Amino acid sequence: MRCAIYARYSSDLQRAESIEDQVRVCLARAEREGWPVVKIFSDPAISGSTLIRPGIQALMQAMRAGSIDVVLTESLDRISRDKEPIAA
Repeated sequence: MRCAIYARYSSDLQRAESIEDQVRVCLARAEREGWPVVKIFSDPAISGSTLIRPGIQALMQAMRAGSIDVVLTESLDRISRDKEPIAA
């Protein structure tokens, strides 16, 4: 099960270490599950109110290409603040 990790924080007023913290949580989960992490995607200081973010776009492209099987993120609101894109 090839795993990708996605991490994001919203604004330049937050800590850049937030990405590292999120990735650390996800890496621990992937290890527990036995999933090799093939790629880490991130969007520092970009709001979750839009999907026009380079990291999430690259993640979606990798998903469409079939190069990953599962995506880990610290919480669903890292993907989007809107439930519709999360469901899609």
